[in-house]
Amino acid sequence: MYGGLVTLRILGRGTLLAVLVAVLTSCTALRDRADFWNARRDSSHQAPDPAEVSEAVIQVYAARTIGWRGVLGVHTWIATKGTDAPSYTRYEVMGWGVDRGIAAVRINRTGPDNYWFGQRPDKLVDLRGQGVDALITRIEAAVHSYPYPASYRLWPGPNSNTFTAYVGRAVPELRLDLPPTAIGKDYLPGGAVASLSTPGGAGVQLSLLGIGGVLVGFEEGLEVNLLGLTFGIDLNRPALKLPGVGRVGSR
Repeated sequence: MYGGLVTLRILGRGTLLAVLVAVLTSCTALRDRADFWNARRDSSHQAPDPAEVSEAVIQVYAARTIGWRGVLGVHTWIATKGTDAPSYTRYEVMGWGVDRGIAAVRINRTGPDNYWFGQRPDKLVDLRGQGVDALITRIEAAVHSYPYPASYRLWPGPNSNTFTAYVGRAVPELRLDLPPTAIGKDYLPGGAVASLSTPGGAGVQLSLLGIGGVLVGFEEGLEVNLLGLTFGIDLNRPALKLPGVGRVGSR
Protein backbone atom coordinates (compact mmCIF):
# COMPACT_ATOMS: atom_id res chain seq x y z
CA MET A 1 0.00 0.00 0.00
CA TYR A 2 2.77 2.39 1.00
CA GLY A 3 4.74 1.57 -2.13
CA GLY A 4 1.69 2.30 -4.24
CA LEU A 5 1.24 5.72 -2.63
CA VAL A 6 4.91 6.54 -3.22
CA THR A 7 4.56 5.54 -6.86
CA LEU A 8 1.49 7.74 -7.31
CA ARG A 9 3.28 10.68 -5.69
CA ILE A 10 6.28 10.24 -7.97
CA LEU A 11 4.07 10.01 -11.04
CA GLY A 12 2.14 13.08 -9.90
CA ARG A 13 5.31 15.11 -9.55
CA GLY A 14 6.48 13.74 -12.87
CA THR A 15 3.30 14.99 -14.51
CA LEU A 16 3.91 18.52 -13.21
CA LEU A 17 7.52 18.39 -14.35
CA ALA A 18 6.53 17.19 -17.81
CA VAL A 19 3.97 19.98 -18.19
CA LEU A 20 6.47 22.63 -17.10
CA VAL A 21 9.14 21.36 -19.46
CA ALA A 22 6.67 21.23 -22.35
CA VAL A 23 5.58 24.83 -21.75
CA LEU A 24 9.11 26.15 -21.35
CA THR A 25 10.49 24.38 -24.40
CA SER A 26 7.61 24.65 -26.85
CA CYS A 27 8.42 28.15 -28.14
CA THR A 28 12.07 27.28 -28.64
CA ALA A 29 11.21 24.02 -30.39
CA LEU A 30 8.82 25.73 -32.78
CA ARG A 31 11.34 28.44 -33.61
CA ASP A 32 14.28 26.09 -34.14
CA ARG A 33 12.34 23.66 -36.34
CA ALA A 34 10.38 26.12 -38.46
CA ASP A 35 12.78 25.71 -41.38
CA PHE A 36 12.95 21.92 -41.15
CA TRP A 37 13.33 21.38 -44.90
CA ASN A 38 16.81 22.88 -44.68
CA ALA A 39 17.66 20.99 -41.50
CA ARG A 40 20.50 18.51 -41.27
CA ARG A 41 19.72 15.05 -42.65
CA ASP A 42 23.14 13.45 -43.14
CA SER A 43 24.56 10.42 -41.33
CA SER A 44 25.04 10.61 -37.56
CA HIS A 45 27.86 8.01 -37.95
CA GLN A 46 26.38 5.58 -35.44
CA ALA A 47 25.89 2.68 -37.87
CA PRO A 48 29.09 0.79 -38.74
CA ASP A 49 30.32 1.16 -42.31
CA PRO A 50 29.38 -2.00 -44.30
CA ALA A 51 32.68 -1.68 -46.15
CA GLU A 52 34.51 -2.14 -42.85
CA VAL A 53 32.16 -4.38 -40.85
CA SER A 54 31.02 -7.64 -42.44
CA GLU A 55 28.98 -8.99 -39.49
CA ALA A 56 25.19 -8.73 -39.41
CA VAL A 57 23.77 -5.63 -37.68
CA ILE A 58 20.36 -4.60 -36.32
CA GLN A 59 19.82 -1.10 -34.97
CA VAL A 60 16.74 0.79 -33.81
CA TYR A 61 16.72 4.58 -33.58
CA ALA A 62 14.50 7.33 -32.16
CA ALA A 63 14.65 11.04 -32.91
CA ARG A 64 12.52 14.00 -31.90
CA THR A 65 9.85 14.73 -34.48
CA ILE A 66 9.28 17.93 -36.45
CA GLY A 67 7.78 21.18 -35.16
CA TRP A 68 5.48 21.30 -32.15
CA ARG A 69 5.15 17.51 -32.11
CA GLY A 70 8.81 17.23 -31.14
CA VAL A 71 8.03 18.75 -27.75
CA LEU A 72 6.31 15.50 -26.77
CA GLY A 73 7.18 12.82 -29.30
CA VAL A 74 9.81 10.92 -31.26
CA HIS A 75 9.91 9.13 -34.60
CA THR A 76 11.41 5.61 -34.57
CA TRP A 77 12.80 3.30 -37.25
CA ILE A 78 14.69 0.05 -37.76
CA ALA A 79 17.87 -0.54 -39.78
CA THR A 80 19.32 -3.96 -40.67
CA LYS A 81 22.37 -5.30 -42.51
CA GLY A 82 22.93 -8.99 -43.17
CA THR A 83 26.32 -10.67 -43.02
CA ASP A 84 28.55 -9.36 -45.85
CA ALA A 85 25.70 -7.15 -47.13
CA PRO A 86 27.00 -4.04 -48.94
CA SER A 87 24.34 -1.72 -47.46
CA TYR A 88 21.61 -1.33 -44.86
CA THR A 89 17.85 -1.66 -45.21
CA ARG A 90 15.87 0.94 -43.28
CA TYR A 91 12.22 0.35 -42.31
CA GLU A 92 9.85 2.99 -40.98
CA VAL A 93 6.33 4.34 -41.21
CA MET A 94 5.63 7.91 -42.31
CA GLY A 95 2.41 9.87 -42.72
CA TRP A 96 3.46 12.22 -45.50
CA GLY A 97 1.63 11.34 -48.70
CA VAL A 98 -0.53 8.58 -47.26
CA ASP A 99 -3.63 10.64 -48.03
CA ARG A 100 -2.48 10.65 -51.68
CA GLY A 101 -2.12 6.87 -51.86
CA ILE A 102 1.56 6.54 -50.91
CA ALA A 103 2.29 3.53 -48.69
CA ALA A 104 2.83 4.28 -45.01
CA VAL A 105 5.66 1.74 -44.73
CA ARG A 106 8.78 3.21 -46.31
CA ILE A 107 11.90 1.23 -47.12
CA ASN A 108 15.30 2.87 -47.65
CA ARG A 109 13.96 6.41 -47.66
CA THR A 110 17.37 7.48 -46.36
CA GLY A 111 20.41 6.07 -44.55
CA PRO A 112 20.29 3.88 -41.44
CA ASP A 113 21.33 6.50 -38.89
CA ASN A 114 20.64 9.86 -40.52
CA TYR A 115 19.65 12.98 -38.63
CA TRP A 116 15.87 13.35 -38.58
CA PHE A 117 15.41 16.91 -39.88
CA GLY A 118 18.10 18.33 -37.65
CA GLN A 119 17.65 15.96 -34.73
CA ARG A 120 20.42 13.48 -33.93
CA PRO A 121 18.83 10.06 -33.31
CA ASP A 122 19.30 8.03 -30.16
CA LYS A 123 20.29 4.41 -30.69
CA LEU A 124 17.90 2.11 -28.81
CA VAL A 125 19.10 -1.28 -30.04
CA ASP A 126 22.47 -2.42 -31.43
CA LEU A 127 22.76 -6.16 -32.12
CA ARG A 128 25.64 -7.65 -34.11
CA GLY A 129 27.20 -10.95 -35.06
CA GLN A 130 26.07 -14.53 -34.58
CA GLY A 131 22.33 -15.17 -34.77
CA VAL A 132 21.49 -11.69 -36.05
CA ASP A 133 20.83 -12.85 -39.63
CA ALA A 134 17.99 -15.05 -38.36
CA LEU A 135 16.51 -12.11 -36.49
CA ILE A 136 16.71 -9.98 -39.64
CA THR A 137 14.65 -12.59 -41.48
CA ARG A 138 12.00 -12.37 -38.77
CA ILE A 139 12.06 -8.57 -38.86
CA GLU A 140 11.44 -8.68 -42.60
CA ALA A 141 8.48 -11.01 -42.03
CA ALA A 142 7.07 -8.68 -39.37
CA VAL A 143 7.42 -5.68 -41.68
CA HIS A 144 5.46 -7.48 -44.40
CA SER A 145 2.76 -8.59 -41.93
CA TYR A 146 2.28 -5.14 -40.39
CA PRO A 147 -1.52 -4.67 -40.45
CA TYR A 148 -1.54 -0.96 -41.39
CA PRO A 149 0.74 -0.66 -44.46
CA ALA A 150 -1.40 2.09 -46.01
CA SER A 151 -2.70 3.84 -42.88
CA TYR A 152 -1.32 6.57 -40.65
CA ARG A 153 -2.81 8.53 -37.77
CA LEU A 154 -0.66 10.82 -35.67
CA TRP A 155 -2.63 10.17 -32.48
CA PRO A 156 -3.24 7.73 -30.92
CA GLY A 157 -1.98 5.55 -33.81
CA PRO A 158 -1.24 3.68 -35.92
CA ASN A 159 1.93 5.69 -36.60
CA SER A 160 5.68 5.19 -36.83
CA ASN A 161 5.96 4.06 -33.21
CA THR A 162 3.04 1.64 -33.61
CA PHE A 163 5.04 0.03 -36.41
CA THR A 164 8.29 -0.22 -34.45
CA ALA A 165 6.46 -1.60 -31.41
CA TYR A 166 4.75 -4.19 -33.63
CA VAL A 167 8.12 -5.42 -34.90
CA GLY A 168 9.43 -5.49 -31.32
CA ARG A 169 6.57 -7.73 -30.22
CA ALA A 170 7.17 -10.03 -33.20
CA VAL A 171 10.91 -10.26 -32.47
CA PRO A 172 11.23 -10.17 -28.66
CA GLU A 173 14.97 -10.88 -28.88
CA LEU A 174 15.40 -7.20 -29.75
CA ARG A 175 14.50 -6.36 -26.13
CA LEU A 176 13.20 -3.06 -27.40
CA ASP A 177 12.49 -0.55 -24.63
CA LEU A 178 10.81 2.26 -26.55
CA PRO A 179 11.05 5.65 -24.83
CA PRO A 180 7.97 7.18 -23.17
CA THR A 181 8.06 9.81 -25.91
CA ALA A 182 7.24 7.14 -28.54
CA ILE A 183 3.57 8.12 -28.69
CA GLY A 184 1.61 5.42 -30.54
CA LYS A 185 3.64 2.49 -29.25
CA ASP A 186 0.70 1.40 -27.08
CA TYR A 187 -1.76 1.18 -29.98
CA LEU A 188 -2.43 -2.55 -30.28
CA PRO A 189 -3.26 -3.85 -33.78
CA GLY A 190 -6.82 -4.78 -34.60
CA GLY A 191 -8.26 -2.91 -31.65
CA ALA A 192 -7.03 -5.56 -29.22
CA VAL A 193 -7.32 -4.62 -25.57
CA ALA A 194 -4.63 -7.00 -24.31
CA SER A 195 -1.29 -8.40 -25.40
CA LEU A 196 0.76 -11.14 -23.77
CA SER A 197 3.92 -9.51 -25.07
CA THR A 198 5.38 -6.00 -25.04
CA PRO A 199 7.82 -4.30 -27.43
CA GLY A 200 10.53 -5.31 -24.96
CA GLY A 201 9.52 -8.96 -25.16
CA ALA A 202 8.59 -10.37 -21.75
CA GLY A 203 5.54 -8.67 -20.29
CA VAL A 204 1.82 -8.01 -20.55
CA GLN A 205 -0.14 -5.00 -21.70
CA LEU A 206 -3.68 -3.65 -21.52
CA SER A 207 -4.61 -0.83 -23.88
CA LEU A 208 -7.78 0.93 -25.00
CA LEU A 209 -6.98 1.96 -28.59
CA GLY A 210 -3.70 3.49 -27.41
CA ILE A 211 -5.55 6.15 -25.41
CA GLY A 212 -5.23 4.54 -22.00
CA GLY A 213 -3.77 1.44 -20.45
CA VAL A 214 -1.09 -0.26 -18.40
CA LEU A 215 2.08 -2.11 -19.38
CA VAL A 216 4.29 -4.29 -17.20
CA GLY A 217 7.44 -5.68 -18.76
CA PHE A 218 10.92 -6.83 -17.83
CA GLU A 219 12.56 -4.28 -20.12
CA GLU A 220 10.04 -1.46 -19.71
CA GLY A 221 9.13 -1.71 -16.04
CA LEU A 222 5.71 -0.28 -15.11
CA GLU A 223 4.09 2.16 -17.53
CA VAL A 224 0.74 3.93 -17.36
CA ASN A 225 -0.68 5.37 -20.58
CA LEU A 226 -2.97 8.39 -20.22
CA LEU A 227 -4.28 9.88 -23.48
CA GLY A 228 -1.25 8.48 -25.26
CA LEU A 229 1.23 9.96 -22.78
CA THR A 230 3.43 7.55 -20.84
CA PHE A 231 4.27 7.77 -17.14
CA GLY A 232 6.33 5.02 -15.60
CA ILE A 233 9.06 3.59 -13.42
CA ASP A 234 11.86 1.39 -14.73
CA LEU A 235 13.30 -0.82 -12.01
CA ASN A 236 15.59 -2.80 -14.31
CA ARG A 237 17.58 0.34 -15.15
CA PRO A 238 16.33 2.71 -12.44
CA ALA A 239 14.60 5.72 -13.98
CA LEU A 240 11.37 7.65 -14.13
CA LYS A 241 9.57 7.80 -17.49
CA LEU A 242 7.83 11.08 -18.21
CA PRO A 243 5.94 12.50 -21.19
CA GLY A 244 7.92 15.00 -23.20
CA VAL A 245 10.95 14.64 -20.92
CA GLY A 246 11.69 10.97 -21.59
CA ARG A 247 13.78 8.96 -19.13
CA VAL A 248 15.07 10.60 -15.97
CA GLY A 249 17.75 8.35 -14.52
CA SER A 250 19.96 5.63 -15.98
CA ARG A 251 19.98 5.00 -19.73
